[in-house]
Amino acid sequence: MHKRVLAVMAIFLLSVVLTIGGKDVSRASGKEGTTKTKSVESKEGSKVFDAHDTGVRYHFSDTDMDFHFGTLVLGSTVNHGVEIGEAFYTASKIKEGDAPSWQEEWFKMARLAEARGEQSLASGHEVSARDQLQRASYYYRISLLSILPDDPRLKERAVKSRSLMKKAGELFDPPMEYFEIPFEGTVLPGYFRKAVAGTKPAKTLIMIGGGETFAEDLVFYIAPQTHERGYNFMTVDLPGQGLLPLEGRTFRPDMNVPMKAVLDYALSRPDVDPKRLASYGYSGGGGFVPQAAMHDPRIRAIAMNSAVVDAYPLFSTMPAVLATPKEIASWTTFHGNIVKAICWRWGVPMDKPSGLAEANRGFSFDPAKVTVPALIIVGEGEYGSEEVKRQQKVCMDNFPNPMKKMLIAPTAEGATNHCVMENRSLVSQVLFDWLDEVFHQE
Repeated sequence: MHKRVLAVMAIFLLSVVLTIGGKDVSRASGKEGTTKTKSVESKEGSKVFDAHDTGVRYHFSDTDMDFHFGTLVLGSTVNHGVEIGEAFYTASKIKEGDAPSWQEEWFKMARLAEARGEQSLASGHEVSARDQLQRASYYYRISLLSILPDDPRLKERAVKSRSLMKKAGELFDPPMEYFEIPFEGTVLPGYFRKAVAGTKPAKTLIMIGGGETFAEDLVFYIAPQTHERGYNFMTVDLPGQGLLPLEGRTFRPDMNVPMKAVLDYALSRPDVDPKRLASYGYSGGGGFVPQAAMHDPRIRAIAMNSAVVDAYPLFSTMPAVLATPKEIASWTTFHGNIVKAICWRWGVPMDKPSGLAEANRGFSFDPAKVTVPALIIVGEGEYGSEEVKRQQKVCMDNFPNPMKKMLIAPTAEGATNHCVMENRSLVSQVLFDWLDEVFHQE
């Protein structure tokens, strides 16, 4: 099958893994791994790397569709984003590589879960209602993949997903709050769940996503694990994420500016301990978070999965950017729409994916100016990219704080893909064990 050029999160995602270089670099398996990763020759003869090549087949033959099913969908099971039976039944009804089929089948499952949730809620069964409504929220969100911005269903389903998440959030104890941060004439929407009821200051994790992220994705990525460990959980849509591009708010090189507004809000809350405030970014967030920390000392520790020192060289070698007209014509509707949606989020004409590289010029940070403790997590498969390796090494060589660490998550534990979305328990163990040590020393 021909090379399926990556796209979505991969777009920023490829930027997720680089080399090492610092003192504290480890592999979760305790040994050197030998992961086979997919690289192909570009027109210029240099190798490009497909971050959406999972290395295994979850269900679909279409590479991009299978990536999203295996990582975004099945990866959320541990956090009640989907049910295995519902997920595989839905997948069985979807046509290979067909965008309308994906959109419709997840929408059908969303409506079924929503009906069950509303039925339980009306009868006073709050736990059952919460369980069903949060899954319905995520099924609606999953159905958004490959819907283009000029389709009214994008906004309709995203609003429905958010309304159900808000309703489910009220049924948690303590509740998960929905908030909106005023920012440059619009709002940055997000969620906050306290570690414990009341206003006692607690350790706080701000989770930041990447190239095609909605805040709901991050709730299902790590919110339960955050709460279980006694941390407040907070996440938010930045410009370029969620529905903000519909307002013309695309990604921007100075992502530290909206991040400042996020930090202002977090630190205005009495339940946030300013001395124990950390931020974790995956995919593109692996560049946004350290850039924010470089400008704002209020962030006391950062984690990246993985670090994006400079997005421009990453995008410059991505398959979607280098694709020929003939290759683009061969894409499935699912993959083609994924690439178009990414272009939209970066303010690039949707029929010109080659423009993504130039659009990412200036998305960078200087590791030498990031003085707080820093953790890099990267899947072994993603680490197969030489550019990802190089950028990780730049970080580990130049982060000045001695409490820096890098871990390569192993293929042998199903923790190899972009953002390690298929093993969120391992990510949480590494992240929070490290954060506990950092904050204990402070």
